[in-house]
Amino acid sequence: MTPGVHKQNHLFVFVSQRMTNFEFALPPLLFLLLISENSLSSTHMMSSMVKPGIFRHLMCRNNMYPRSSVLRYPVSDEQDFWSEPFPDYCPPAYTAPHIGGQVWADPPLPSDAFRPQWNQLDGQVNRESFHGAYNVQNGLPLNPIGRTGLTGRGSLGRWGPNHAADPIVTRWKRNDQGVIVTNPITGKNIIQMVAIQRSDNKLWAIPGGMVDPGENVSVTLKREFTEEALNFTDKANMVERFFQAGGVQVYQGYVDDFRNTDNAWMETTALNFHDEDGSQVGQLELVAGDDATNVRWTDVDSNLKLHANHADIVQEVVIRRNAHW
Repeated sequence: MTPGVHKQNHLFVFVSQRMTNFEFALPPLLFLLLISENSLSSTHMMSSMVKPGIFRHLMCRNNMYPRSSVLRYPVSDEQDFWSEPFPDYCPPAYTAPHIGGQVWADPPLPSDAFRPQWNQLDGQVNRESFHGAYNVQNGLPLNPIGRTGLTGRGSLGRWGPNHAADPIVTRWKRNDQGVIVTNPITGKNIIQMVAIQRSDNKLWAIPGGMVDPGENVSVTLKREFTEEALNFTDKANMVERFFQAGGVQVYQGYVDDFRNTDNAWMETTALNFHDEDGSQVGQLELVAGDDATNVRWTDVDSNLKLHANHADIVQEVVIRRNAHW
């Protein structure tokens, strides 16, 4: 549909609802400029807003750090942002012992021998954030979203942004006769996604993973899907063709991950790979592998509970595909 006044009004409602979900604090002038761009799709609108917008932490605040006995320092909604004075803020420092000496992990800081180049490509390690330049305080990068109640790296390998890639592989739900199933209330087609059950927190999630140093995101997307959702290579050619056909980027930015700290955080690039007729990966038997304990085709709707803010990312796919939510 050619964007017009109706489209613009729809975007205003959509963005307002999403601001509630993400709890954005976006400068009003910038917000008005964004919604006035009629040529942008709602998905593109959301991606554009993510970069300058700031939302409050939900997953990585006011809880026990996973797989540890370390309790985060209490941070209220009002104190989440760095712009809010918090003179009594005294978070504990924690870096998981098991990441010490790992080839995928940075050395400890401060260090005379290790001097990371912040906000740029540091050798083959990408230390740039999708949110723009982050602040560095006392030699340590600061989480661009705000306080988490914990300093150090936690269980993350890199100081600053830890880049991941998330392939959202989808198909239409079909009955035994191969007819697409619609929701009786909305009348829209039901979309299914490949979801894995994480071994660390038992939550269902997009089958993504970390981008290796110097690795192209497209390679990461294919590798992680094959390792976590298929766990075999005899269908490698089919998977290769499916991913080569290209995906649609639906999100690029910060992830409200339970592992985030004041000095290390997750960011991701998420692409949707859709099997329209279900004849490609839609027919493959899913087998959990790598760090997944289970894998399945999952019906997508507003009741979907996923790891971190994966449900918000998946909703972008639903909007683009005009599917039931």
